Amino acid sequence: DSTGSKYGSTGALACVTMGRLDRRGRLSYRQAEMSESSMQIAQPLFYIVVFPGFAFLIAFGLFASWVDRKLVAKFQNRVGPPFMQPLADLIKLLAKEDIIPEKASRAMFTAVPLIGLAGVVCSIIYIPLWSAEAIRSFPGDLIVVLYLLSLPTFAVFLGGWYSTNPFATIGATRTLTLLFGYEVPFLLATLGPAVLVGSWNISTIAAYQSGGLWLGLWAPVSFLVALVALIGKLERIPFDIPEANTEIVAGPMVEYSGRRLAMFKLTFFTEMVAASALIAVLFLGGSHFWGIPYAAMAPWLAHLIGFLVISAKVLAIVFFLSLAKAALCRLRVEQMVQWCLSYLGIPALLQIVAIVLFRQWGA
Repeated sequence: DSTGSKYGSTGALACVTMGRLDRRGRLSYRQAEMSESSMQIAQPLFYIVVFPGFAFLIAFGLFASWVDRKLVAKFQNRVGPPFMQPLADLIKLLAKEDIIPEKASRAMFTAVPLIGLAGVVCSIIYIPLWSAEAIRSFPGDLIVVLYLLSLPTFAVFLGGWYSTNPFATIGATRTLTLLFGYEVPFLLATLGPAVLVGSWNISTIAAYQSGGLWLGLWAPVSFLVALVALIGKLERIPFDIPEANTEIVAGPMVEYSGRRLAMFKLTFFTEMVAASALIAVLFLGGSHFWGIPYAAMAPWLAHLIGFLVISAKVLAIVFFLSLAKAALCRLRVEQMVQWCLSYLGIPALLQIVAIVLFRQWGA
């Protein structure tokens, strides 16, 4: 009886121990599942909110804005703003009173600045910033990025239209008119690398250039058209017709102030960075530069140098934008549309035809 009792107690103890281990195993498995699901949520949020999304774009956009203003000042024999001036301007706007016109649509008036900024932040996720591979990539992401980068223009139009201000309405109409002038050449220009590589994937186009020859050298007309169309896309001189301070005050944004105006300013700064990065990837090899042995480096060092290379290319495009702003004067609406369609659209189309013939002849 004592032996049976002994074995019975041992068996019960073993069962209890196995039950505890089983519960611990299930608990550990659940914790692992929760940790994995948390990482799946946290990683995309980090990409969108911190890097290379919202926080990075704002920081780089403010820096690019300072470089732009400093270069224009140097071209015009002025001193230019101090380094922290763009940040000080942003903080000043955020602290000012935010006024909504009495007859304006409150919902649209409030939402459109956020829609434009959100479009730019989402677009940077699909652009490779430190290697030939973007954070998120899929076939046809070039079309998505072009669509996202057009959202700020629609945001400006809707903001001006729903302000119910005569000057804002005129500026909004000009914004929509100019959209047909520069968007067609810009699309045709970006179509050149896609046709040449045979893919609508931005990462594939960037990887194609890692062999050495940049597509800006293969399709120079498309590259130049993209640069000039970018000036119109950003509504900079000589294509700043919708704003036209000397004619219609501030155009579509005449009724905006405080935080909402700050959101529009941030949208323009970040769009300049994102669109310049897109052109750098499509035509200037992205993170590639001759003589840099990425394969022989540690991954973190290769990514760091690649990021610095593409940042330098973005600043080079900003230099071109600043030079055009300092050297040129504003055009009229009909002049801009006619000039873009005639002198940008037709050469870009001819470049695509030449690329198609070259591929057919090469095949």
